[in-house]
Amino acid sequence: MSEIVLMADPRVAAVPVVECGERLVDVRDSALLVDPRKQDPDHAYAHLREGVLERLLKAQELLPDGLRLLFVEGYRPPSLQRQYFEEYADQLRAAHPDWTPDQLHTATSRYVSPPDIAPHSAGAAVDLTLADADGHELDLGTRMNADPEESGGACYTHAPGISPRARAHRELLGGVLTAVGLVNYPTEWWHWSYGDRYWALTTPTPTALYGPITRPH
Repeated sequence: MSEIVLMADPRVAAVPVVECGERLVDVRDSALLVDPRKQDPDHAYAHLREGVLERLLKAQELLPDGLRLLFVEGYRPPSLQRQYFEEYADQLRAAHPDWTPDQLHTATSRYVSPPDIAPHSAGAAVDLTLADADGHELDLGTRMNADPEESGGACYTHAPGISPRARAHRELLGGVLTAVGLVNYPTEWWHWSYGDRYWALTTPTPTALYGPITRPH
């Protein structure tokens, strides 16, 4: 699928979920480097479905010596996902009071997934970047979680105008993650997932493996 499919696209919500029942695991018990910037009181952020974590560990093995994946956020409770979605929608509503509800919903979904189909709330999505051997983040063109307004669209994975170094780092990150079966949300270079509805639509696979989970444990 060559066009950018947003999370708000009805085709995403239409994908059926056949929940496989795979458990959430704590990535801090793995070989991944974990950044605490998105830490929450229940430490939900540090959890992923077991199959997703296994794939990330395989991807890390594909990186050149001296480089590592830097994990920032995985599982996000549905209530927190809804909060993020509504907060960003409020920002856009204030900036574009002439937008219709549909326009607002679509624009919000460029940056925050609608709560009812969010890959993070299924434990299927991960926000991550690359780091050197000392844990310092590499340049990937924008800060992680830069929204389209802040970054002038440079947060889009294939955005023009970023430096050759940042482009090379994005291609390296994407190469190892694609090799182990993850898919990217193309409006956010840092967001990758496996087993969720968006993954199923874009692979394509008839059904999603993972549905929303209410609690991390």
